[in-house]
Amino acid sequence: MPERNPAQPADPDGSAAPADPPETESERRRRRAVFLRELAEARELRARVQPRKTKERRMREALRMRTFRI
Repeated sequence: MPERNPAQPADPDGSAAPADPPETESERRRRRAVFLRELAEARELRARVQPRKTKERRMREALRMRTFRI
């Protein structure tokens, strides 16, 4: 039988998640802004490193936009 650590309470489902306070709206927005900034930076880097693939992707996207335009 596994031994329990008396400092840690036993959860019935076995998960021991820390009780963090819920994040505020401003923290969520800040994290989202950082994520979107890093995503844009990664796309710019990919465009510089693989220009042919970027051009093909742009052309496919333009074709899709023309196809579904009303």
